[in-house]
Amino acid sequence: MAVILAIVNQKGGVGKTTTAVNLTAALTQAGKRALLCDFDPQANATSGLGIEKNQCPYSSYDIVINGVAASESILHTPYGDLLPSSPALSGAAVELIALPDREFQLKKALDAVRDAYDYILIDCPPSLELLTLNALCAADRIFVPVQCEYYALEGLSDLMTTLRAVKRAFNPNLDICGVLLTMFDGRTNFSLQVAEEVRRHFPGKVFASVIPRNVRLSEAPSHGLPIFAYDRLSRGAVAYGALAQELIARQEGRSAKTYAMSGKSISG
Repeated sequence: MAVILAIVNQKGGVGKTTTAVNLTAALTQAGKRALLCDFDPQANATSGLGIEKNQCPYSSYDIVINGVAASESILHTPYGDLLPSSPALSGAAVELIALPDREFQLKKALDAVRDAYDYILIDCPPSLELLTLNALCAADRIFVPVQCEYYALEGLSDLMTTLRAVKRAFNPNLDICGVLLTMFDGRTNFSLQVAEEVRRHFPGKVFASVIPRNVRLSEAPSHGLPIFAYDRLSRGAVAYGALAQELIARQEGRSAKTYAMSGKSISG
């Protein structure tokens, strides 16, 4: 059964969608069954996997508003499966208000397909509103990209406040999967200082893998390709490959620990 990760940060430009697309591709390349749910009305993750957002028969809008099954909406790509977004999702926050269990519409849809995957990644909009709340209620854990810049920690306190509120009211098991440092430039003292500050605020939660500033990473979306298809030897591709392996190791370690705590041996 899939672990569902909400990739979230209400601050724009931190590499959230870049991470959603390339981590999905990296997990797929590693032999895992991965689904990317594009839950951002900008639909950049959809185009990042080579899908034209205006030509999808159904989208994440349809599964939360019109009751279309997620299985009917999923598209298959060489880089992983995709539940695409569309510009119509921009009005979904208003339409959701009138629905019963409005916070759980995405959870209901994804729960129906989670047995088919190892990982489901949700690319969230850059804001803390009803769409993001749906993603947090659907997720097992959150995945937080943080740009290595001066305002790196700005707004993260709001995100942590939201996380605690969602845990109390809707999803008591929600936790932080990890914090990912993006746009890192190891040649500068400033990036190193930001990284140190983030690690101080999130002890034990920051991934060892960091995503460097890389021109090829910036170019890949304009070609509708993840970095592995655009330039598999680039520093960006190597970094996301390492991140996928680190995530898999963390998840398999967690699963093994949970299994052991159930009173059974790992050998069966």
